[in-house]
Amino acid sequence: MEQKSAVILAMFGTTVEEALPGLLNIRAKMVEHCPVTPVRLAFTSKIIRRVWRERAADDDYRSALPQGPAELFAVRGPLATIAGLRHAGYTALVIQPVHIAPAEEYQDLRSSVEALAASTALHQGVRPLNLAVGRPALGTAGTGDAQGDELVAAAQALAADAELARTQQAALLYMGHGSKYFPAGPLYQRFAEAMRSLYPDVLTAIALVEGMPSVQDALRLLRQEGATRVVLKPLMVAAGDHARKDMVGPPPRGWQSFLSSEGFTVVPVLSGLGEHDPFAAIFVRHAAAAAAQAGIVLR
Repeated sequence: MEQKSAVILAMFGTTVEEALPGLLNIRAKMVEHCPVTPVRLAFTSKIIRRVWRERAADDDYRSALPQGPAELFAVRGPLATIAGLRHAGYTALVIQPVHIAPAEEYQDLRSSVEALAASTALHQGVRPLNLAVGRPALGTAGTGDAQGDELVAAAQALAADAELARTQQAALLYMGHGSKYFPAGPLYQRFAEAMRSLYPDVLTAIALVEGMPSVQDALRLLRQEGATRVVLKPLMVAAGDHARKDMVGPPPRGWQSFLSSEGFTVVPVLSGLGEHDPFAAIFVRHAAAAAAQAGIVLR
């Protein structure tokens, strides 16, 4: 019996319309890769899902939304999306996390899917449900993981950022989300090292909104290396609330204003990594790899 497969792109989500291209471009690239296989969006944030449901009831808003599929107005969480597809007869699902690092959101998603895969609730019927979970952009930290290769691949996908910093004669400072509970700092630092190795003429630094290294740590590095200009960009899939409040927002929260007050010329870039085709392609490759490992055919 032929399997009926689908892909679920599991992401935190955003309520910022200007940030949607970072998410929707990844969806578009996934659809290009498998134009026959359905591709569904799933938002992990309950608050963001609630906002989109409220917007769904606003006819004026729906008609004015300049971009985005109607699916946004009915977006569900990953587990509810899995259940809906199973009810519709799908027997093979690839859940691709649209996350940068394997921090707690990725760990929560993977644990939930693994628990679901171990239960019998969705395995009744003619065929059991085949579930596969892809890797985040920077890979996972498990034994035997080719994470070094994935860090290099991510750095290669951001060649345009290095070129922008080069033309601006500036350092490149990324704002990562980070985590209060997951020690993501070392992984981000390894990514920064991969960037500096590939683009040795560009000083690349990373600071996190939550956790270490902080923007004060990045400031010390910039001064140590003699930088006076900084290209400031979110190391996030979408340039949503963090980019608009923590990165370019007013003081004391905004990094741009903080760095400017410290004497740096700051060039902010309000675009998410998902807007760049080479980076969006990382998630497509990871979904395809997860599908192949699980014997799931994507068409």
